[in-house]
Order: sequence, then C-alpha cells, then structure tokens
Amino acid sequence: MIYRRASIALTLTSILALPAVSFAAVSPEEAEKLGKELTCVGAEQAGNAAGTIPEYTGKYLGKVPGWNHVLHSGGHPVDPYADEKPRVVITAANYKEHAANLSAGQQAMFEKYPETFRMEVYPSHRDYRYPEFVCERAKQNALTAKVVNDGFGVEGIGHSLFPIPKSAIEVLWNHQLPYRDWNEESTRDIITVNANGTNAHGRTNGLCLAPSNNPNETPKTEGLSAYCLTITVLPARERGNASLAHEPYNYLTSSRTAWSYNAGTRRVRLAPGYGYDQSLSGSGGAMTIDEDRLFNGAPDRYNWELIGKQEKYIPANGYRTEVGDLKYDDLLTKNHANPDHIRYELRRVWVLEATLKEGSRHLYGKRRMYLDEDTWHTVMADNYDSRGNLWKYAFVNTIYHPDMSAWRSGSSFYHDLNTGNYVAYNLTNERRQSAIINKGDMKASDYTPDRLRAIGR
Repeated sequence: MIYRRASIALTLTSILALPAVSFAAVSPEEAEKLGKELTCVGAEQAGNAAGTIPEYTGKYLGKVPGWNHVLHSGGHPVDPYADEKPRVVITAANYKEHAANLSAGQQAMFEKYPETFRMEVYPSHRDYRYPEFVCERAKQNALTAKVVNDGFGVEGIGHSLFPIPKSAIEVLWNHQLPYRDWNEESTRDIITVNANGTNAHGRTNGLCLAPSNNPNETPKTEGLSAYCLTITVLPARERGNASLAHEPYNYLTSSRTAWSYNAGTRRVRLAPGYGYDQSLSGSGGAMTIDEDRLFNGAPDRYNWELIGKQEKYIPANGYRTEVGDLKYDDLLTKNHANPDHIRYELRRVWVLEATLKEGSRHLYGKRRMYLDEDTWHTVMADNYDSRGNLWKYAFVNTIYHPDMSAWRSGSSFYHDLNTGNYVAYNLTNERRQSAIINKGDMKASDYTPDRLRAIGR
C-alpha cells in the first residue's frame, strides 16, 4: 500500500473545466441486489456463460489456504495455487486468437518482445471475501454516498462508496478508495531495468495511515483520507531524504499537501505543485507520481468516460511474485518480468478511459484503466502520448491479505514501449519482512512537518 501523494494548485480554469453533472444514489430496490445477485461491493456473483469465469464463492475470510500466517508479523505471502497448471499459454504466435481478451498494451508487448513475452492463464478463483462491516458500509453508501464539486470530492462512509456505479467518476472514486489496510510499515525496493539488461536500485521505508479503513470507526469523507511518511534508503546519494504527504477526500476544498526533508541541508520545505506527471523518485523517469496504483490524485485534467465491463486476462492472485524465496535476479529479466512468475486469470473488469482536456498539460494524452470488478483495484493501464500513440503498459499484482481481509496492491511493473526500459515497483521479496499491516497505534498527529524535522534530527 502506498499513500504517497502530492499537493496541487487548482486553478479556476481547471475547476470550471469539469462538467456540471449530478450524481444520485441508487434506489433501495437496486441496493437490495448487494449480497445476492451482486457481491457486497457490487461484482456479479454469477460466472460467465462460457464457464471460464467462475461463480463468486467468498468462502475464505481472513485466511489464505496454505499460508500459516501470523497476524501483523510482516510474513511473506505463500502461494496457495503453486501446484496449478496454466489452462492457456498465450505467445506471439497465438495472441491474435485471444485479442478480444487482451488490452492494447498486452498486445504491444507480444509485438515488441515476440521471443520472450508470454502470458500463462490459470483457472480463475473468486474465493475470498470482505468483513461484514465493509459490506454494511458499502450498502449504506449505495443509498447515500455521492460525488460532489463536479467530481473533485465525495461524501459517504470512507471507502467502497459506489458499489453500483452509474458514471465514470464514481468508478474512478471506487478505485481511489477501495477498502484496504488502514496502516502499514514497509521497506520497498524499486528497480529500473534498462533495455540493455542493467538496472538501478532504489529503496524506501514507508509509514502510512488511512483512517477511513479503520474497522473500529465509522469514518466520514471529511478532511484527509490518508497520510504517508517515506524515507529514502537507496540510492546512497539520496539516503536520509524524506517526504510527508497528506491526501484529501475533496481536492477542491482540501488541497493535496506534501513536505520534503533534505538530509544535506537538514531543512523541511513545502513541496508546491508536486504531483501529476512529475517523475516519481527512484523510477528513472519511467513513472509519474500519479501512476502509483496506476492512477491517483485529482481528476481535473482529464475527461472521464466509462467504456463498460469487459472480460480480460488480468494479473490476479499474484502470490507467486510476492513470495520471500523469489530472488530479483530471477524475477527481473531483460525487457519484462520473468513470465514464469506472473499469473493471469480471466476476469470481468470495468474499463475506464481518461482523455486529456484541451488546455490541460500531462505527459499522457489518454489513459485506459482496467478495474477488477471483485476488488475495485485498477490492475492494468495502457497510457498514450499526446499524439495518440501507445507509450506505456503497466500492471499491478494483487493478493488477498489476512491482516486486513482485503486485497493488497503488491509488485507492479511499468513498461516503456519506446525505450524498452521497465520499472519493477513495490518489491519486498528480498527484504527481511514484507509489509507489516494494521499493527500499532499510528495516528494522524504523527504525520506533521514537525515529525519530519524530528526524523531528520
């Protein structure tokens, strides 16, 4: 989980550029579908007609078969599906036969790396469920939550806001605020793999808090939704630098705010304008700040369109990329991650498209996002340049984690289709511990500029 975000300055022009639309809650009759023909967060319970997407069972709560996990220990995941065999293997030789279930970015990877890129598609599993309080909040949100300020903000109970979405912006907010961990401490590696096979290594330690996911409270969408303190460990020249970020529920009434601490000058500074398409630290320019989790931040620079629901091969139940005995030398092969360790499943996804507004600036002229219907996490993105050419393909591995009885964004990979470089992000395999989730008593008062100064001292 990464809640690192940035501050933004919203101009009157950008505010007025958003369409004036009204967002209404669903009817009580529609809401009654939740937990019946729909899961409690809005996915279709039934499988598909072909039988290639199974019915949702939700038979496991707070546990993963075969993973004897000690709660809040930071233990590395165990793959419950390690013995399964792929039902389909897609290569450059046959990918066109599967084109209807592939994104444009995936097809481009077959074209660019025909000798090495492949996708192993395994049986789909829909066997994990959320705690009851998440379901209760989602149902109440279905009746009462709403988008406000023409998309800049939301009102409701903390997360799972629109289980039966009626618009693109509601789907986007489901991605922004799924139910997940409410605090986390982790040391993460970020490795840039160059086209020639060399790599550059970065590492950060993060302490993050998202009060909206606290099971012991009923958080309203007021003020700040998340806080994160991030300290740089690698590269050595940046060691000791740190940043602090505050993320609002409403980007119009409460600006994103970030501060930075420079170990060389020992000074804390406000970071004005930090966000959008600025380069993410440690990515070698291959990632933008608003690509963390494939999109984050204010929606104002794009026009958003809901394409609808489709069946796609997506990374799912990605435990094999998170296990502690997987070495980076084996995972991070030239051009793309080793296909032996990437698990794909056929699933239904919501497809969301963002087109850059006239007069707005961003490196990406268009972004197409694919959200897993079971989790509301965006798991794939195809990003285009200002001329309409496909430029980047990115994906995120997700796993169900016992510490929070929800899905966690794990390792992710960002491919530059022009240069051949890619970034492997949010890796923990070679760390002593994986993420320590929902342990301790982090509180909002720990995330202040004074706290950042104290860490420096």
